[in-house]
Amino acid sequence: MSDRERSGPEYADVTLAVIAGGKGERLGGVAKGLLEVEGRTVLERVLELGRVCGDVLLVANEPGPYARFHLRTVGDVVRGRGAPGGVHAALVGARTEWVLAVACDMPFVSEAAVRVLLGARTPEVDAVCFTIGGRVEPLLALYRSALSDEWGEALKKEEPSLRALLSRCRTKHLPEDALRAVDAELRAVVSVNTPEDLARHGVSRPPSPPANTPSNTPPTLPSPSGRGTG
Repeated sequence: MSDRERSGPEYADVTLAVIAGGKGERLGGVAKGLLEVEGRTVLERVLELGRVCGDVLLVANEPGPYARFHLRTVGDVVRGRGAPGGVHAALVGARTEWVLAVACDMPFVSEAAVRVLLGARTPEVDAVCFTIGGRVEPLLALYRSALSDEWGEALKKEEPSLRALLSRCRTKHLPEDALRAVDAELRAVVSVNTPEDLARHGVSRPPSPPANTPSNTPPTLPSPSGRGTG
């Protein structure tokens, strides 16, 4: 057993929350986490980040495509709010102080990029994110789970974007150069949403399942009002 295995996860106060989102309509309805790069699914690649985190959580309103991964799963608390609702569900479902939110359509997120975010935490901030080309990257970002109540109330009353929600809390914005220092081509923030994206980045669609394969869909756990999901 290694020293790391004996001492536990390096960032035990962080939950890796994979935000599954909806089906990729521009990709024919495929679950984007099942897209493949070099024979491995995007979800598998993102889950590698869980090695340094204290917990792992999948946010998915339709978890069926991901059943074989046997992940603790929650659905949106406030429905119909898209990515903001997904991140909020992760904050509610987290059992740790911090949440590392990563979209499941980002095949090239690296541990090095995540460590930049983790290293930028201070007691005075509630969120840490990169700003690339003048735009905030909210789906590769760190959030305090304590934001859940405030954001939940906001989502019930309106439809704010994640960038708008980040503007209302103590957010630390890391400049593009901070990511380029470990990822010169900014691959970590690449997302794939169209057939052109797949071709450009060497991503392939998942193989078709065999006909008449029985469904193995576990229920989505309702996100709790407190912390102890699952």
